[in-house]
Amino acid sequence: MKFALFSLLMNIPNAVTGEALTTQQKFQNVLNQAVLAEKLGFDAYGVGERHGAPFLSSSPPVILTAIAARTSRIRLLTTVTVLSVLDPVRVAEDYATLDHLSGGRLELIIGKGNDPRHYPLFGITEEEQWESMAERYALLNRLWTEEEVSWEGRYRTPLDKVTTQPRPFQARIPIWHGSASSPLSTELAAKYGEPIFSSNSFHPQAKYKALIDHYRERWAFYGHDPKDAVVGSGAGSLYLADTNEEAIRRYRPYYNAFQSTDSAKHNQSPFKDLEDNIANGPALVGSAEHVIEKILDYQQAFGHEVLSISVDGLTEAEQREQMERFAADVIPVLKREIPSKVWEGKPLFSYQKV
Repeated sequence: MKFALFSLLMNIPNAVTGEALTTQQKFQNVLNQAVLAEKLGFDAYGVGERHGAPFLSSSPPVILTAIAARTSRIRLLTTVTVLSVLDPVRVAEDYATLDHLSGGRLELIIGKGNDPRHYPLFGITEEEQWESMAERYALLNRLWTEEEVSWEGRYRTPLDKVTTQPRPFQARIPIWHGSASSPLSTELAAKYGEPIFSSNSFHPQAKYKALIDHYRERWAFYGHDPKDAVVGSGAGSLYLADTNEEAIRRYRPYYNAFQSTDSAKHNQSPFKDLEDNIANGPALVGSAEHVIEKILDYQQAFGHEVLSISVDGLTEAEQREQMERFAADVIPVLKREIPSKVWEGKPLFSYQKV
């Protein structure tokens, strides 16, 4: 299994200390996080995209470029690029530039986004999100595989023989499709022969497994070899301690604070409290042994080869502690137990013309 550290740059007062970081301090915190993640042996670092408080992650290509300048090995992911509201020409240009500046370490996770506030900002309705994303991805795919692209659609002005610059550094910038709530995303991924990344954050395992199973079924329908389907998965909260009881006690204030945010309320998580989430949901809270056992249970259900975690919201000392504990006590066991062909030096995916 491979491991990624993800951040949405959610900047809220610390639930235990009350400390509030300035915007500048939060950006520096994320840069330091990424450098430490590389040092500890994580395989990837990801920055999501949100538009509006309390998130500071409106410009992932800019943040990832700064991370690229401070790292040398770690893969750089977007988690997600909200393609449903973005201009594919601008996306093609910005991320191809980042691909060069990172030496070819970039990968995109695309999706319609998980915050309805961005639709009015960019001139589409929530009802249009799936159609908009599918059209914009079809264009982005062409812009990165073809030159002199002529195109006409609904969500931007027509193009006449356009070749975006720069061309990507990688022969193929890998694209993952974010999967959280609808088979429309898994359908699009299967159609293009590309991997999915399950959010696995707010609901019981069965909801996300159904989407992953749909992806594998449609992958075979489109004629792809079943062994080539690739799945990544997020996780719920991470908090490790020497015992389950200590981890629950220390993490509870953070969990309760996050559940009171508008973002958490929007996702309508069904768990009544932290213990319910630990028992029946994705939260990784407990001893290393307990967390390993839970990840293995989810991996048996999902078949995923990449796992992402997040330490957003914790104090900087706790962020370091959790990353170090995870790297020392969890990652080595799971790397031995679960094989992964992702990021082994050979490109996994090729552009599909659809």
